[in-house]
Amino acid sequence: MSRPRINEIETPHGTLHTPLFMPVGTAGSVKAVSSEELEELGAEIVLGNTYHLMLRPGTETVQRLGGLHSFMSWRGPILTDSGGYQVLSLAKTRKIRGEGVEFRSHIDGETHLLTPERAIEIQQALGSDIMMVLDECPPYPVTESEARRSMELTVEWAKRSLQFLKSPPSPLCPFDFAQGRQRGEKGGIFGIIQGSVFKNLRRECLERLVALDGFHGLAVGGLAVGESKELLYETASEVASLIPQVYPRYAMGIGLPEDLVEFVGMGYDLFDCVVPTRNARNGELFTRSGALQIRHARYREDPRPIEENCPCPTCRRYSRGYLRHLYLAKEILSARLNTLHNLHYYLSLLREIRGAIEKGDYEAFRRHFYENRRGPGGD
Repeated sequence: MSRPRINEIETPHGTLHTPLFMPVGTAGSVKAVSSEELEELGAEIVLGNTYHLMLRPGTETVQRLGGLHSFMSWRGPILTDSGGYQVLSLAKTRKIRGEGVEFRSHIDGETHLLTPERAIEIQQALGSDIMMVLDECPPYPVTESEARRSMELTVEWAKRSLQFLKSPPSPLCPFDFAQGRQRGEKGGIFGIIQGSVFKNLRRECLERLVALDGFHGLAVGGLAVGESKELLYETASEVASLIPQVYPRYAMGIGLPEDLVEFVGMGYDLFDCVVPTRNARNGELFTRSGALQIRHARYREDPRPIEENCPCPTCRRYSRGYLRHLYLAKEILSARLNTLHNLHYYLSLLREIRGAIEKGDYEAFRRHFYENRRGPGGD
């Protein structure tokens, strides 16, 4: 059975301290905040997306401007998603076949073919520290036969991704926490475990990816795509218990605060989600006692910060009443201040989790987390 753990992952642009949350910078920017502000908030890594960046501004443009780190002026590590999940959302404009995915750009309608090899090539050109293989993320609900077809395709694409990287041919070894091995300046590569909610498919996918003997970490994809919370946790826990300890475990797209707490307890190390930034723009602010909707009339003349004793830039200077005004007036500053607070909350939550694990009292932290959320302050 997996347990919460703390570890370090070495990358070409710095050391990651896990478990950690990765702010999502899909198109080369975390919406509403600058790279300097992310550094001040304590973010260790950001996530970029192959699909979006290849379409705009284009891989070659980013490469000519020094790679994604230079392009967005970010000094830390970058993980790039292959674009598989984005392709899922293009169900009406894409065709999946053995070679790869043919799709029409949501920007100009131009047709593109994204293959496993091309996805890795783009991520290398961007200068990614951690690359993700191209996968197919099945929707939910899905039949077992459909999930198997998707899983088989994901494994085949993973194999082709590794073959593309072996130039000159040399076996890649899994990342070893104890030894801190990595692939130098070329960065690392993670495989993705698919199989929907079918445990037998998840197990088979995992075993076949491990047998390829080339991944530095393993991600679990195809979660939180419509299944119940109970089924989400059951599937995630089962998969985590099967992943060998030497691999960093990345839970893709997992991001509600309670999900992070539960998934860390299962032994997951890396998380990303648009929830803190997207919800900030929609006026939902996270606090220790739960989320509050800043648009509510009760905050019209509320002089308090979002959360008492919160040291984030927003809470240090601005009241709930002012933030409500900005949101209702649709001021750009609303998105900025709300996002700064939510990201601070998420990054602080993971820092506190690491501290609790280090002290050996994670279960006490978990109980305290839920007790606080039953208290006053939220909606």
